[in-house]
Amino acid sequence: MKVTIKDIAKAANVAKSTVSKVLNDSPHISIATKVRIREIMKQMNYIPSSLATGLARQKCHNISLIIDLTRRNDFLNFFFYNIIGGIESVVGPNNYELTISNVGREESRDYLTRYVLSQKADGIIIDNSILTKDSAEDLRNLGFPYVLIGEWSGPKMVPCVDINNRLGATRLTQHLLEQGYRNLAFIGGGENEPLFESRSAGVIDALLQEDVEGNPLRIYPDGNTEKAGYHMVSTILEHGEIPDALVCMNNFVAFGALKRLKEKGISVPQEIGVVTFDNEPLAPYTTPALTCLHMDTFGLGAGAAELLMSQIQEESQANQDKFLQQKWLMPELIVRESSTKR
Repeated sequence: MKVTIKDIAKAANVAKSTVSKVLNDSPHISIATKVRIREIMKQMNYIPSSLATGLARQKCHNISLIIDLTRRNDFLNFFFYNIIGGIESVVGPNNYELTISNVGREESRDYLTRYVLSQKADGIIIDNSILTKDSAEDLRNLGFPYVLIGEWSGPKMVPCVDINNRLGATRLTQHLLEQGYRNLAFIGGGENEPLFESRSAGVIDALLQEDVEGNPLRIYPDGNTEKAGYHMVSTILEHGEIPDALVCMNNFVAFGALKRLKEKGISVPQEIGVVTFDNEPLAPYTTPALTCLHMDTFGLGAGAAELLMSQIQEESQANQDKFLQQKWLMPELIVRESSTKR
């Protein structure tokens, strides 16, 4: 049986008018009451059909970018600002404002009330660390415009945009194989980290495709910092078979790796080739300059905004299903001295 506003009011022991005011984020209702009633709505899986119907009633010309700022390191680097710039490059010319909203994963149903049902946004762009299967289903049922940034692993398709890290890693590794490298090590990242999983899997794909004997990839998932890169190379040189090429998780890992190799008198690329993901901030400026994959994070934001604006401009909610797609951006291989032997 469908849950109604009356059921919520009864469960919360308040008047129906109080529930309505919570749904509309009235300033006359205390924060404690709002939190309590929203939690009851979440527990009872309540989405008010009257508000869902009214979502298209009028536009506020605002887009919300919903992120989880508890992931501090992710949102204090320039990649995040490139994404914002990409979004702004699309929504601005369409006369929309962009609002950045901080929501944790545990609040995933709460942002439906805060931004969707309260009509504070005409569409939302969501980081993939936040969207859950339940909230994706809610958004689908409401027919509300949204786009996910990052790959989606749920059972049903959602509109999302991502950089194809796996295919990019395959191309990066193919370059190493073309240069004659055969004994590879992947350094950096962390196990169960989606980006690490995609990138390391792409390296393995290339080794399998090229039928490199024994698929000799060693993986060292020990962090994403310069210190981690330095430490991992020290470990490899002291305790393991020395590879002839390193695939680094990012610029900082690669910078630490280069520093340690230089200290040990190991020449790059003659003795060990080094490649990395991301062109910024260090790849062009190291010695030697790093071969890398350029990740177009500005294009990532622009692509998400373009897909969202297409949904907003689609008048019929019945046609929203045509936007349930994954849009992939291919990273660009930039070859420099750190891997060029031929």
